Amino acid sequence: MRALSVGRLSIVSLWPGIDLEKGGRIKKNVWTAPKSDNPYLRLLVKLYRFLARRTDSRFNAVVLKRMFMSRTNKPPISLSRLARHAKSAPEGTTIVLVGKVLDDERMLDVPKLSVCALEFSSSARPRIEAAGGEVLTFDQLALRAPTGSKTLLIRGPKHVREVYRHFAGHQGKHVKPYVRSKGRNFERARGRRHSCGYKKKGGA
Repeated sequence: MRALSVGRLSIVSLWPGIDLEKGGRIKKNVWTAPKSDNPYLRLLVKLYRFLARRTDSRFNAVVLKRMFMSRTNKPPISLSRLARHAKSAPEGTTIVLVGKVLDDERMLDVPKLSVCALEFSSSARPRIEAAGGEVLTFDQLALRAPTGSKTLLIRGPKHVREVYRHFAGHQGKHVKPYVRSKGRNFERARGRRHSCGYKKKGGA
């Protein structure tokens, strides 16, 4: 650090210095590769990185980005919700999900579906095939539709996890409290009983 005097002004210069961009030296926190060591997922990333680079299809770029995501950002989807999405899609459309497909025992009749996903549960796959549908992997989809034509890309519901019921931003006033016991007297800690100092008024 050194000071330069120009007339009555005193300028302090930091030398040597670094020209910082707006936001400082904080790097972008964007995943560019999956954290998983699954070799099949790693090969799919190489495949769709190539397709996203060599084609102008937005579909391949979105699929590639979703393959990088964490497990909480790749929520599973049930067969019933899958069939609901397929109703609004044209005939011959392949439903694409970067995640896992789960069975729904409440659904008695499974329609004929063409589904591509990263993973299928042990009971969802035979039910789809028994209904005359087909189960595809992403490398098979790349050969059939390299640009994502005649596909419907969907995502599972993210905020249905039990933990979101405890977040005030998602549930508003109806936030589920963390309690140590359940039943008639579900919480007997301080503030929940007349002894031990004080009594908490109101709801949760």
